[in-house]
Amino acid sequence: MASIKTLADTLRSLAVSGMKPKDLLSAVRERHPNATKKEIVRAAFFALIEGHGTSSEQAQNLHSFAIGERGSDESEPVVSKKLSKKKRNQAQQAQSTH
Repeated sequence: MASIKTLADTLRSLAVSGMKPKDLLSAVRERHPNATKKEIVRAAFFALIEGHGTSSEQAQNLHSFAIGERGSDESEPVVSKKLSKKKRNQAQQAQSTH
């Protein structure tokens, strides 16, 4: 398994303007076949936070990829969970005070 820093370096070297997220994911997996989608997305956020040698265009590409892919998991679908009546009321009260 590649480290998050190694994946971040790979992402920085591969991310180009106009590249589709699936293409970027495929390119990273060519170099790191055992990396999971979740690890690659985390590495994209790490690359943004660390920011060494990242141009603004490259940062925008990484940001778009990380935001777009963060909620999707390759193994299981995202299922929304209903809040209990008590938690729903608390959430509504919190929103009304802001």
